[in-house]
Amino acid sequence: MANLNARLVKRYIFDAIMFGYLLLVALVIAIRPADSEMLNLGRNVNIFLGFMLISVALSYFVNANGMKTLGELIFEPAHKKAQETVEQSWYRTVWGWQLTMFFVVTMSLAMHQTKFSIYGLLDEEGFNGAVRLFDHLTSPNMSILPKAVLNIINTIFIAFLATAFAIPIAFLLCFFCAKNIMRHPLAFVIYFIFRTFINVIRSVEALIWAIIFSVWVGIGPFAGMMALLIHSIASLIKQYSEIVETVNEGPIEGIQSTGANKLQTIWYAIVPQVVLPFVSFTVDRWDINVRMATIIGLVGGGGIGTMLINYSGQAMWPEVGCIIIVIAFVVWFMDTASAHIREALK
Repeated sequence: MANLNARLVKRYIFDAIMFGYLLLVALVIAIRPADSEMLNLGRNVNIFLGFMLISVALSYFVNANGMKTLGELIFEPAHKKAQETVEQSWYRTVWGWQLTMFFVVTMSLAMHQTKFSIYGLLDEEGFNGAVRLFDHLTSPNMSILPKAVLNIINTIFIAFLATAFAIPIAFLLCFFCAKNIMRHPLAFVIYFIFRTFINVIRSVEALIWAIIFSVWVGIGPFAGMMALLIHSIASLIKQYSEIVETVNEGPIEGIQSTGANKLQTIWYAIVPQVVLPFVSFTVDRWDINVRMATIIGLVGGGGIGTMLINYSGQAMWPEVGCIIIVIAFVVWFMDTASAHIREALK
């Protein structure tokens, strides 16, 4: 019963957000408010909450009359899905039109907000400028290759150290962020706190962490490594915990039937199931960190990223072309190596 009520609440929340969003967009299109009105956050939030309440009533009415909203389709209990025998084409369902409207409206808004323009892409002057830039980039100045190689080695070490330090921390904390382990009410509170904390950390880009650590420990590779470390811990905790949540419950129940405590259950029933996916995600994270290390060079995070920013800031495009070749080779090598490692671990 509790699980059924939870699904019902999730359905209402999902439909309230979906329908409320569509109603809010329709209102904005209808009245075309001024920019000053759009900045009135308190009033706009109240309007959206009002639309969400209307949407809850709409969700109840639609589902009570034998039709399905998208929320009902996603969060419908398994026993109800098993009872269904007649399948309808998506365009004959409420959820189909709800999803279509959401996609079309969001796509239209995204194109408007990003000022998407085919004319801008085909503009002759801008296109010729891009061609000239690519011409410089594809004529690399290989005289800086030794310096670029030394800096990319530094970048690889930054990424490796950040990943290596992140692995044990993420491994220990991921179990506190797995819902299937933290089921007790008190444990769920801990789970909620941890998940919120790592989501906040992940929401802050590595570039911002690099700025913070550049002030803290000074500009250089140490600041870049610390920035990647913080971001890697949060990202790996999320990935590891999601793998833990998908494990087979059979071994867990078998271990618990022997009287095993929580720690023994995790070590003997869960860890053997997740160790290979953990390794795969870890290799991928090192690959990601190598690429991210080039970005944190924007704020003096060390490695080849700093070198790239220096040359691009001076519009020395042939030199930038050489650096891009080095980065591309390392990214290709890392991707190929990680693919072979993942294949071997299957």
